Amino acid sequence: MIIDQMILDKVATQKTTYHNDKSSEKPLRSIAKAVSWRVIGTLDTLIVSYFLTGEIVLATSIASVDFVTKMILYFFHERIWNRVKWGK
Repeated sequence: MIIDQMILDKVATQKTTYHNDKSSEKPLRSIAKAVSWRVIGTLDTLIVSYFLTGEIVLATSIASVDFVTKMILYFFHERIWNRVKWGK
C-alpha cells in the first residue's frame, strides 16, 4: 500500500505534455499513405484483372488507371476526414 501510494504520488506530480494539434496530420503524410496503399491496391487489381482477362497488357492498363484515379480520390478522402473532429 505504501508503494502504491508512492507510485500514485509520483505519477500525480509528473508533468505530462500532450500534443494538441487539431490538424492531426500534414498533407505530405496523406500523400505517402495514399501512395503506399495504392501500390498494394494496384497489385491486387493487376492480379484480379489478369485472372479475369487472361491478358497482361489489358490487366496492366486497368491497374494503371486504377492506381492514378484511386490515389487522387484517397488523398482528398483523407484530407476531408482530417477535418472531421469526431473520434479525435
